[in-house]
Amino acid sequence: MDTLSQFKNELEAEYHTTRKFFEAYPEGKNEYAPHEKSMKMMPLSTHIAEIFEWPNTMLTTSELDFANSGNQRKQLSTREDLLQALDQKFKSGKEALENAQENDLNDTWALKHNGHELAKWTKYESIRHALNQITHHRAQLGVYYRLNDIPLPGSYGPSADYQGF
Repeated sequence: MDTLSQFKNELEAEYHTTRKFFEAYPEGKNEYAPHEKSMKMMPLSTHIAEIFEWPNTMLTTSELDFANSGNQRKQLSTREDLLQALDQKFKSGKEALENAQENDLNDTWALKHNGHELAKWTKYESIRHALNQITHHRAQLGVYYRLNDIPLPGSYGPSADYQGF
């Protein structure tokens, strides 16, 4: 199996898991954060949804400068908004992986802020990092859910809240 197919399969698996988490998203908790330095729940969830698009950005550009990208995070306010954003971003990321060529993964991609290079990887490493970010931030969201007594969906098997699949 080629790398792009593996990435596409992994992105799809993470999408289905994340969708279960977003289907459980609690209305009325958008501003919840467990600590003053933590992201609030809706911005964190929005960020998770956005990451599903990153393969598209990474495969079609050579860099992203947060300060100069012109991209403004869309303000989401409901569970339905979140699910729609996830579906849209996933579709974009998956299509980019389907349309890419294996050798595209060898090019470099940089993450910058106001011209200052924060990280530079191959596009393979960039996409791998993005997939890791999905898992990382979804785990954060799981902690937020747990602290609010919201049952956790299973991620890679059943959770303590749902013993069955």
